[in-house]
Amino acid sequence: QVQLVESGGGLVQAGGSLRLSCLASGTIFRFNTMGWYRQAPGKQRELVATTSGDSTNYADSVKGRFTISRDNAKNTVYLQMNSLKPEDTAVYYCNAHLRRSIIYGREEYWGQGTQVTVSS
Repeated sequence: QVQLVESGGGLVQAGGSLRLSCLASGTIFRFNTMGWYRQAPGKQRELVATTSGDSTNYADSVKGRFTISRDNAKNTVYLQMNSLKPEDTAVYYCNAHLRRSIIYGREEYWGQGTQVTVSS
């Protein structure tokens, strides 16, 4: 089985920065896409950023402020969040599409989420 474990959330003032990390553990043959989603109270879960190979994709609301990166050797994806705003407050979830072995198809996994709170 594969597990995604996030860390790095917390409370920060508006304008501040946080760095989220997501470690994928277990038997992994190949990653397709890794990314971050978030869900604010009363709202649907939304895409924040994804990375696949050399390409990245960002929600318009975070472009220029957030940066996604990955360390393939460590099976870890990061989200550097700068110039944080109160509207960035949400639970942030790590997401991965991967194959556990050559005989398995692509599967999707989610982390348990980490709270990010930005005070004004």
